[in-house]
Amino acid sequence: MSEDTPKHGMGDPDYENEDGEKKTLTTNSGEPVPDNQNSRSAGPEGPLLMEDYHYFEKMAQFNREEIPERIVHAKGGGAFGTFTVTNDEISDYTMADMFSEEGKETDLVVRFSTVAGSRGAPDTVRDPRGFAVKFYTEEGNWDMVGNNTPVFFIRDPSKFPDFIHTQKEVPGSGLNDPTPQWDFWSLSPESLHQITTLFSERGIPASWRHMNGYSSHTLSLYNDEGERYWVKFHFKTDQGIENLDPEKAKELAGENPHYHREDLWTAIEEGNYPTWTLKVQIMPEEEAEEYDINPFDLTRVWPHDDYPLIEVGTMELNENPDNFFQDVEESAFSPAHVVPGIAHSPDKMLQGRIPSYDDAHRYRLGANFEDIPVNQPKNAEKANYHQNGFMRSDGNNGAGPNYEPNSFGGPVEKPEVEQPPLNISGDADRYEMQERIDNYKQPGDMFRDVMSEEQRDHLMDNFADSMEPVDETIQRRQLAHFYKADPDWGRGVAERLDLDIEDAVDDELLEADDDEVAEAPVVAELLD
Repeated sequence: MSEDTPKHGMGDPDYENEDGEKKTLTTNSGEPVPDNQNSRSAGPEGPLLMEDYHYFEKMAQFNREEIPERIVHAKGGGAFGTFTVTNDEISDYTMADMFSEEGKETDLVVRFSTVAGSRGAPDTVRDPRGFAVKFYTEEGNWDMVGNNTPVFFIRDPSKFPDFIHTQKEVPGSGLNDPTPQWDFWSLSPESLHQITTLFSERGIPASWRHMNGYSSHTLSLYNDEGERYWVKFHFKTDQGIENLDPEKAKELAGENPHYHREDLWTAIEEGNYPTWTLKVQIMPEEEAEEYDINPFDLTRVWPHDDYPLIEVGTMELNENPDNFFQDVEESAFSPAHVVPGIAHSPDKMLQGRIPSYDDAHRYRLGANFEDIPVNQPKNAEKANYHQNGFMRSDGNNGAGPNYEPNSFGGPVEKPEVEQPPLNISGDADRYEMQERIDNYKQPGDMFRDVMSEEQRDHLMDNFADSMEPVDETIQRRQLAHFYKADPDWGRGVAERLDLDIEDAVDDELLEADDDEVAEAPVVAELLD
């Protein structure tokens, strides 16, 4: 494709001022935005600061873009079930009651979803899958809000609305166009690990029953001794990983857009209850600073050789919804919802999601969305001083006091469940991560060491098919990232696009031995 090939539906709005220069990006109140890519944090590895008004405004606007369906994860399905502890070793790391003893059972509800499509979109598209679990514990609800991939496209939440916009229809024509997504990915090299997973065979699961789920984020556990551990959660499907051939997926998209929803419903109705084994990776708190990668970087995984998987228990889905709307569409999951013994981490993406999810639920379902039965705690009593609001239906605390402290026996704090202090240092600023960052090694290792030759061929075919309609300038920019991860990868996709890899990579990088490429920088101008 030539460089002068026009984009489809991507207009040229008047974004220049009277002097012919680009207009300055501002907040809604006209304040110039100094950095639209990096949130303000305490030190380069976080956590985030509440003072970053631009981020909160950006997310508040994003959460309110569409009604009534979810902005992301609009299409999905779900079921109820139970979690059973099979190995109480985890109780050494956390005071969470649901993990307290072997055989302990906890009720739950799960919602699976695609990310980019609307509520009526087909299930069998190439897209990450949401994997959200609400555990109705005796200490309140814990929501494990993850995906079927262990990593994500970006590592800073300020980029999230922009990223999702690239996955939707373009504003001019209202049509799907791969140009925005490849433009964004080629300008955001941290996305390489996730798009490698997305365009692999796992990018189109055969069913929700045949895919894994991950917390993706690093969370934390703490025990009654005040010790903190960093943790990643892995839900391993006991049905085995199975994926769809892309052509079969397209066929099913036309024949039955609810294919995955129907598969789960039918399996449970027939008594074929799907199960997943929950495993965790545990990192002592003090090891995080010295580890050779940033353990809170959402674009990276922890190698299992360093932190082996520890089995915890089994999740079984054994009950279909009574009413799809009230049990699935009105379900609301949020990473803000944790229980004593489970807490968050300095992961910037996680920090950004904590206020954002509940904000989106309040907009979509109302201020009292947690009064909806599927969202209510089942085994713990809700007691607070919130009052009024649309659709308040739980008695509104009656005539009791609506403030605290009070002299009338209202609910009080429970200091003993407070998590241990988190050591934070660093100047308040916007940081583009530099230390412990390598966008290419783990995707390259996946390509070389994890995938078979056939899987590598399929991956490169899938990339080339998706990139073929895109402007050549963007194609070449992305090829440089593939080459940086593995030269054979870059050459393979270039050949499929009828491009010369020498046009995408500079001479110094081309002349390096293949095993030296991982240490060489991508040419700066390719990222401009």
